[in-house]
Amino acid sequence: MRSKINTPRRGGKWPLITAWLGVILLIVSGVLMAAAGPAYKAEWIELGTSFTWLRQGAQMAVGAAVLGLITLIIGGVLRRWRPALVGALISLAVVAMIAVPMQLKQRANTVPPIHDITTDMNNPPAFTALAAARKEAPNEVDYPGADTARQQKAAYPQLKPVVLDMSMTQAREAVKAVIKARGWELAGTTNNVIEATATTLWFGFKDDVAIRLAETPNGVQVDMRSASRVGKSDVGTNAERIQAFLEDLATR
Repeated sequence: MRSKINTPRRGGKWPLITAWLGVILLIVSGVLMAAAGPAYKAEWIELGTSFTWLRQGAQMAVGAAVLGLITLIIGGVLRRWRPALVGALISLAVVAMIAVPMQLKQRANTVPPIHDITTDMNNPPAFTALAAARKEAPNEVDYPGADTARQQKAAYPQLKPVVLDMSMTQAREAVKAVIKARGWELAGTTNNVIEATATTLWFGFKDDVAIRLAETPNGVQVDMRSASRVGKSDVGTNAERIQAFLEDLATR
């Protein structure tokens, strides 16, 4: 009687080969995508190179997903359950990896390609302390103008200044407290305008913020401007930053 130990497995080594290829592609794609931001942040590579890494990583991830599905199908047909499980896990891992980039891409298609947002489009808070830093960056120091204002008004009509029922001194301290709580780098205060820089976690992109305080009969009005130093589109980040900051400030 033939021993079961010597019985060749169905499909031979092919389920294992496709499974291992999928795992290797998944690891390489994960490393590329994960390292793209930190490598740019550490100034080891240019921004264009980091985006290339992201694109290549996403392409490899798609290849890994295809191999995972092939392994799952072959393993299921041949009843090779371990390779089939590996194939399923590879496919699920790829979905998790590319979910955020795909969401960002979809979001980029739904928001205007602008990077300078403010609650006062007629007279935006000006950058003074951060002017030199912005002059060295690709994006401009001054507010871009009417076309940006038109697109912002259509996309983010909810952005409005807030009025705080407190003294100017109290309002200034409240603004600085929220800036500190959010981990932004305080750049300076001039003529009731408080300037700071927010740095994104992954890529280390620097977005500059100017917050202007003005006394009114109802209290201190707070206007805010948030502008990216690089990139044509901020994918809605600056509008979100302003909205969240002013809501947090109002609760104080």
